[in-house]
Amino acid sequence: MGYRDKIISIEQALSLVKSNDMVVTGLGAAEAQLFMNNLHTIAGRVTNVTITNCLPTSNGEFLKPEYKNSFNVDGWFFSPPLRKAHLNGNISYIPNHLHLAGYKRLFYVKPNIYVGAATPPDKHGFMSLSVSNTYERQMIDAADIVILEINSNYPRTFGDVEIHYTEVDYLVEGDYLVPTIPDVVSGEKDMVIGKYISNMINDGDCIQLGIGGIPNAVANYLKYKKDLGVHTEMLTSKMVDLVNLGVINGRKKTLHKGKLVCAFALGNKALYDFIDNNPSVIMMAGKYVNDPYVIGQEDNMVSINTTIEVDLAGQCASESIGHVQFSGAGGQADTAIGAQNSKNGRSIIALYSTAFVKNPQTGEKEEISKIVPTLKPGAIVSLSRMDVDYVVTEYGIASLRGTNMKERTKRLINIAHPKFREEITRQAHELMFI
Repeated sequence: MGYRDKIISIEQALSLVKSNDMVVTGLGAAEAQLFMNNLHTIAGRVTNVTITNCLPTSNGEFLKPEYKNSFNVDGWFFSPPLRKAHLNGNISYIPNHLHLAGYKRLFYVKPNIYVGAATPPDKHGFMSLSVSNTYERQMIDAADIVILEINSNYPRTFGDVEIHYTEVDYLVEGDYLVPTIPDVVSGEKDMVIGKYISNMINDGDCIQLGIGGIPNAVANYLKYKKDLGVHTEMLTSKMVDLVNLGVINGRKKTLHKGKLVCAFALGNKALYDFIDNNPSVIMMAGKYVNDPYVIGQEDNMVSINTTIEVDLAGQCASESIGHVQFSGAGGQADTAIGAQNSKNGRSIIALYSTAFVKNPQTGEKEEISKIVPTLKPGAIVSLSRMDVDYVVTEYGIASLRGTNMKERTKRLINIAHPKFREEITRQAHELMFI
């Protein structure tokens, strides 16, 4: 049997879904776009189908409230479609450290169907899972039925992503473009914070970066560094820019010298063109890439993450605004702890000192401090106070490693916005932090 004997239509693929099924799809751009965008068409014949996803890029009709009796969603990481659909009441977040997301999910439930994106088979019959292997291969191995949407627009990558067509039950042909995300333009605050962080990165360091204004600003200031390496859950467009400038080459790395190690890639078309058939990029399983033990073996590891709110103990609420789920923990704890296990490693948490939010009484937007005596009621602690190393705002750097409550309180107040420092200090005295 050749691989073409396994090709079915998207309608036939959807016909395999039964009521009460558990369906898992790929992370980010590895999501099965045809499947998810047509899932709503079977709503009339199924109930209680659960989709498990992570950072979804599609905004499928099935997320609309009228389909909530047919479909539930369990998400490892919320993106805008899930934030909006969360109000429907059929969307739930799965607390996780990214390197254990697949393992712990399988401890609880086995998927009936895995569906995700892949490249077409090569002359040897091997496909590439392309832009993500965070948990995908784990789910493929565990699922009763495996469906891959094969698409020649997807980059062929190397690492732990190869899968032979004989290991797959069905193939659906697609020709959609790989989902991209826009390059965020860094603002004035981003650039100030980015410069502080770039000064903490030395030639020869190995970095982990995310996306957004602050990480992009950091990347802009790294253009003058030398011999940087990459060991990151997410490979970004800005990292490719640094490779093209000769800044990133991996020559000083401890593990996988000369290679860019990642669990998934998400960015612009230039990123996907760069990773296509590129042996310098290895996409390994998330359970390996994000394992703090593995990260700790990489000397001079620098982890750079962002957060929403930090209290005077150093606790970071990075995934929720109060009790409302906003994104996810992702690999923040994985990389922060791993970097601090590294020889000469550093973990950096960055945030603006303030934010503008709507006052519930007046309805007007007002500026509030993001460094606070205590977190908002119900806020989720994504990174514990024991695991915070450096915190950076546009007003400076607070080193919290090894500090007591009095010391870290004072250091965090020093990088809060000046107009809030007096009030934060007053509350800190009341709470007996100082």
